[in-house]
Amino acid sequence: MDLLIKNIRVIDPHNRIDGTRDVLISGRSFAEIGKNIRKKTSRIIDGTGLWLIPGLIDMHCHLREPGNEEEETIMSGGYSAASGGFTTICCQANTEPPVDSKVVAGYIFEKAKNSPIQVLPFGTVTVGRKGTVLSPMGELVEEGVIGFSDDGNCVMDSLIFRRALEYSKTWGKIVVSHSEDQMLTKNGVMNEGLLSTKLGLRGIPREAESIMVYRDICLAELTGARLHLAHLTTKESVSLVKEAKKKLKNITCEVAVHHLILTEEALVNYDANAKVSPPLRTQADIKALVKGIKENVIDAIVTDHAPHTEEEKGSGIENAPFGMIGFETALPLAMSLTDYGLKPIQILEKMSVNPAKIIGIKPNSICEGYQANCVIFDPKKEWVLTKDNIKSLSKNTPFLGKKITGKVLVTFYQGTPVYSDKTIL
Repeated sequence: MDLLIKNIRVIDPHNRIDGTRDVLISGRSFAEIGKNIRKKTSRIIDGTGLWLIPGLIDMHCHLREPGNEEEETIMSGGYSAASGGFTTICCQANTEPPVDSKVVAGYIFEKAKNSPIQVLPFGTVTVGRKGTVLSPMGELVEEGVIGFSDDGNCVMDSLIFRRALEYSKTWGKIVVSHSEDQMLTKNGVMNEGLLSTKLGLRGIPREAESIMVYRDICLAELTGARLHLAHLTTKESVSLVKEAKKKLKNITCEVAVHHLILTEEALVNYDANAKVSPPLRTQADIKALVKGIKENVIDAIVTDHAPHTEEEKGSGIENAPFGMIGFETALPLAMSLTDYGLKPIQILEKMSVNPAKIIGIKPNSICEGYQANCVIFDPKKEWVLTKDNIKSLSKNTPFLGKKITGKVLVTFYQGTPVYSDKTIL
């Protein structure tokens, strides 16, 4: 299929391009990019007022298959992600059974062949994510995992985590830390503070995160291995990483979109859809996280897409599992950070180029000869998120019923439109 997109704003952080262009997609690739392209083709899109951006890469999500397919499958998650502008998603290893063997990793890769986009799994750090015995890391790498993570659980044993970092150097893969002192967070529901006291909910202290971030940084310095810190939420964590990066080059970190948008106030009405791990913090923390993005202390913005059924989330805020879905709202919500002075190209760098570098894959780029993994985005389109228009099997999000500005119109993977809202294509 040949497709010519005329007069569209191309924002490509890989090549530092932000300007109006014509773009010709032929087959799987970008054939020509320039101004006033004259090409006879059966399909022409007027891109006036729209953006063309690289396919997003989410390096932190949960797909639930195998084990909890009623919440999400690899196929449904892939389509949900495509509708949000993602062309590669990296699923965490906390499935049931977890990805601690070649069998489970192979199963995910086999299922992913039918996904509309690329799905890349993590393997576990420890067997069963129990934090006591290292997983067969070499076998998992042979199967194709992109790194190691016990996400959802912290590897509390410092010696075990040290060994994981040391062994990971053999393959040059990242080890992801869910930095949380789980003795401090036990039975916690939300951020510890005046609000948690007022609501009568057990709090999760911010120190539970910063203590383990400090430990993990120390172990990264000791071992020289590649450490990736997942879903940072506090200003103290940002400060620790900023200081560490002055002398260490082997540390990267991420922030989830919802930690940049929502504060603990989202739980005032006991909305279990806003119960996440780590918890939503304060406006001061959001300001520190945004500053961390501006200063390149924070490397990536992720969804931490965590689907759960309505029954689970409806079991009361203390019993409900942690997590919210995020594929379909991530891009427009992230773009709202321009209100803090961030530029779209800076935000996209954290959602496309940097994740590719961290996990070791070729970045998406709107460049002649590159695979056409890209997204047509309307930055001004307003829409309301409802259960009916969510593509994920799960609907657990505090943004239900909210008006959102910015909408993915078409997502292309290898030149093929894998999602379209049918307004322009």
